[in-house]
Amino acid sequence: MHTLPRIASALAALTLALAGAVLTAPAARADIPACTRMAELAGATATDSVTAACGRGVVGDLQSCVTGLTGAGVAGGAATGACRAAAHEPR
Repeated sequence: MHTLPRIASALAALTLALAGAVLTAPAARADIPACTRMAELAGATATDSVTAACGRGVVGDLQSCVTGLTGAGVAGGAATGACRAAAHEPR
């Protein structure tokens, strides 16, 4: 008879642990495809340098991302928007 309450409490503890892991997991922030799409819409060709610049935006280096995209031919405002999209930064 004591086994059933133990199993129930173990399942409850497991459920709480899994729920806590889900709640504390970091949100996905990386969106390189959105950044590269915006760069393409602004006139850049999807190249390794555009992807690399967007990758810098993903890790939060927005200035380096903007510099890389403007070097690839994306206008300043569009480059800023694309880099913010990469980092999911609120506008």
